[in-house]
Parts: sequence; C-alpha cells; structure tokens
Amino acid sequence: MDKRISTLAAATAQIANGATVMIGGFGGSGAPIELIHALIDRFVTTGSPGNLTVINNNAGNGHVGIAAMIEQGMVARMICSFPRSADPVVFTERYLAGQIDLELVPQGTLAERIRAGGAGIPAFYTPTGFGTDLARGKPVAEFDGRSYVQERWLKADVALIKAEAGDHLGNLTYRMAARNFAPLMAMAAMRTIVQVSHVVAPGDIDPEAVITPGIFVDGIIHVPDPAQEEDLNRAGARYPEVAA
Repeated sequence: MDKRISTLAAATAQIANGATVMIGGFGGSGAPIELIHALIDRFVTTGSPGNLTVINNNAGNGHVGIAAMIEQGMVARMICSFPRSADPVVFTERYLAGQIDLELVPQGTLAERIRAGGAGIPAFYTPTGFGTDLARGKPVAEFDGRSYVQERWLKADVALIKAEAGDHLGNLTYRMAARNFAPLMAMAAMRTIVQVSHVVAPGDIDPEAVITPGIFVDGIIHVPDPAQEEDLNRAGARYPEVAA
C-alpha cells in the first residue's frame, strides 16, 4: 500500500476537535515542525481542530511548533515532562491564566506509558513518583518490600512524528537522537502521520535498519529540508507570522 500523501494540508486534514495528539520530539530534536504548522494553518483558516490534548516531552519553546499551537488557543491540555524549558513563556502565561491544563509525568514514566499504550498494557507499576504529589490518588502496591505506583497507558487518536527516511510502505529510519519518542508514539496512536526528509522506494531500506515498520504508519509526507525549532527561535520566528 502506497502511503505517500501529497500535501501537508492533506496530512493533517483528519485530526478532529478534541483529539489526543502525540507529537514526537525531545525539544527540537525530532520535532515535526512542518506538520505542526500545517495544523495551525488549518486552525487559523477554519477554527479546527481545537480543544486538543497534546502529549510531548515538553510544552514548547518560543513562538513556533507546539508553543505556537498553544498561543493560538488550540491546546486544552498538555501531558509532558518538561513544561518549563528554554523559552516556555507561552505555556507559562496560559497555565497561570488557567487557560490550559497540565498533567506532569516523569520522563521515563511518560515513555513507558506510551510504550504500554502501543503494547496493549493498560497499566503498570513503577517506583518513580511514590510519596510525591505526582502519585496522589493513584493505586499503590508493594512488591518485594518496595512501594510502587500504578500508572495507566497513554494512547492517542493521532501521532505526528518526524523521520529521516521512509519508503512508500511507511517503513522508517531516524536520524540519531531525533528518534526519541517517535517509534513508541507510532505504536500508541490510532493513526500515525510522518514527515520524512527522504522518500525511497520499497526495498531501498535494509530491513535490518528499519526502526518503525510500516504497519504502524498511515501516511508519509515528503519534507526535504525540515525546519529546526532551535534555529527558528534563534531567528526570533513566530508562527503564524505577524503582519507588519
């Protein structure tokens, strides 16, 4: 099955109001900036999709990417590990104003909750967070004399991720640290859309090098020269651009 999508607008067209969206990236590493901005374009034009729950490692930086989604009022809830990173002004202002909810999750727990969602494991136990506010209201059990907190899986309606190369069937490879959460998110979402720097023919990726098999991918869009979040922020970029 050829999973190529011709435009960024088409790639994001099926994301609905109120959806839960996993977005890959560790800071700017692996962040699918073009897919995020295409989603913002759709919201600015049509007012949809809004009221989103976004699952990511952080809550965005500057005024691009996830931060721009928050600034446009698209995001009702963030599930992340680092709401305060290099330049978190947008999230901070919205949160202090009571305009966005936050579920804070330790980073290892976040990764495991996403992995559990993809593996069909509804809950697991971890010692991380025991005795802190993060464990408040959660079931606790003792194993071998140590207390563990029950954590629930995380699943999503859609995952937006970035890969280095993908073939027509959706098999993916990643560039170094840009891999981060993407393979887990691809497994945990009902629909996975990927922007790839290089599109190759089936068979051109060594099967031993495939990180995410095409069975977990629903669509790929070719973005040959993807933007880097840190570069955009150093340049003082805002998305959408503010008219002079």
